[in-house]
Amino acid sequence: MKLGMIGLGRMGANMAQRLMRGGHAIVGFDPQPAARKALEDKGAASAESLAALVAALPAPRALWLMVPAGDPTDASLDTLLPLLAAGDTVIDGGNSYYKDTQRRAKRFAEHGIAYVDSGTSGGIWGLDEGYSLMIGGDETAIERLRPVFETLAPAPDRGWARVGPVGAGHYTKMVHNGIEYGLMQAYAEGFSILKHKAEFALDLHRIAEIWRHGSVVRSWLLDLTADALQKNPEMAGIAPYVPDSGEGRWTVDEAIELNVPVPVIAQSLIERLRSRDKESFADKLLASMRNEFGGHAITKE
Repeated sequence: MKLGMIGLGRMGANMAQRLMRGGHAIVGFDPQPAARKALEDKGAASAESLAALVAALPAPRALWLMVPAGDPTDASLDTLLPLLAAGDTVIDGGNSYYKDTQRRAKRFAEHGIAYVDSGTSGGIWGLDEGYSLMIGGDETAIERLRPVFETLAPAPDRGWARVGPVGAGHYTKMVHNGIEYGLMQAYAEGFSILKHKAEFALDLHRIAEIWRHGSVVRSWLLDLTADALQKNPEMAGIAPYVPDSGEGRWTVDEAIELNVPVPVIAQSLIERLRSRDKESFADKLLASMRNEFGGHAITKE
């Protein structure tokens, strides 16, 4: 299959390369000339504009977006829509908010263009390990793209599936990332306890390696944690600042809307927000309160 790839950042470029390994022809577009050149160096074709990209694809066309969620996705789609025709398919493989996906799909459906959302997990490891694909959209459109999904997935018969109608793929990926927040927080807190038990001088990397085999807490995330602890046991040079890209917030919002209690995911999100407050007014006020009611000492800056 000949596929258009829009967005040639690290993950998009890796996906394009995996597709080429599977025998698919790729034409890529990215506003950055260096990104297009890097794709060409791997044997794919590139286009200097979305119009050129569309013109290079046979009908019915299939175009995969790997651009940041929100305005960048809308801007790409605004440019793309007038260039497409009935029967074409657009796949959004980014981490878009599912309600945005539903809105976009409705707009494209008015022009006879299928809109498929593929929640995509695998990060920088997907090139060799394959990607976990949670797909939403019309069954016929998804079936036509089966060869693409089978190539990107860890294996043709596992790691991917249609999970429901349009929006369901990004919804599933949203919850997936909320769970990821909780798992990461639990690992981080557990290893922090081990680190603070100074009298045992525990080797955190060795412990992580033990847990990787036979333990009920083994996981790919633990594998990556072990790797990180081997490279940098003291986490030297790393600021205690943890960003979030939105999916955890969306998961908590959805849980509140559905009246579903998610204390672990919610608290893991709060911890990320807390990590960014270098001058915590709340903590300063807490210390002041203790001093006011109990005369407890205040640590000065």
